[in-house]
Amino acid sequence: MKDWFQKIELELDGIKLVPLEKAHKNGLLKAASDGELWNLWVTSVPSETTISDYIETALSNKKRQTAIPFTVIDIKTNAIIGTTRYMNVEAENRRLEIGSTWYAKSYQRTGVNTICKFLLLQYAFETLETVAVEFRTHWFNHASRNAITRLGAKQDGVLRNHRTDLDGALRDTVVFSIINAEWPTVKKSLLYEINKYN
Repeated sequence: MKDWFQKIELELDGIKLVPLEKAHKNGLLKAASDGELWNLWVTSVPSETTISDYIETALSNKKRQTAIPFTVIDIKTNAIIGTTRYMNVEAENRRLEIGSTWYAKSYQRTGVNTICKFLLLQYAFETLETVAVEFRTHWFNHASRNAITRLGAKQDGVLRNHRTDLDGALRDTVVFSIINAEWPTVKKSLLYEINKYN
C-alpha cells in the first residue's frame, strides 16, 4: 500500500496546496477576515479567538493519520487564500473525505475551488488509488451542496441528527461521494470547467 502520509504539494494554474503549518496562522486569519467567514453558521471557519485551536486540531489529526490538511496559496501574490484537507482517512479501506474547505470571499466563484478539488481528487484516485472519495456538508449549506454536485459527486444519503453544533442545535449531514469507476468522467468534466477560466 502507498504511503498516504508523505509530504504532498499540489499545483495547477497558479494555485498551490501545501501542508498546513502553524506559521500559516496569520495568513489564514487574514483570508477568513475577507468576508468575515466565521459568521457563516452552516460551516466552521476560524476567527481570531479560535484559529490556534483550529490549526492545532488539524495538525493533531494529521499526527494520528486521520487527516492531511493543506493551506491554499495564490502563487501570483504568494497570499494564503484558504484551506482544505483530506479527513476521515481510512488508508486500510482506501477511502477518505475531502472537507474543512473554505476560501477568502474574494476567491469564491473564481474557479479556485474547482482547481483545488481537481488536484485533491486526482491525487486521491491516481496516486493513493482510493476506491471512494466522500464529501459531507450541513443540510442547510445549499451553496456547498450545489458545489459538490457540480463536481460530479452523487448524494449517498442524509445522516439525521448527525452532530450537535456549537450552539447546541442538531445538524443533519448530507453525504456525497465519487467512486473510482466514475473518476475518468469526473476528471474530464473538471478539466473542461477549469479550461473555461483560462
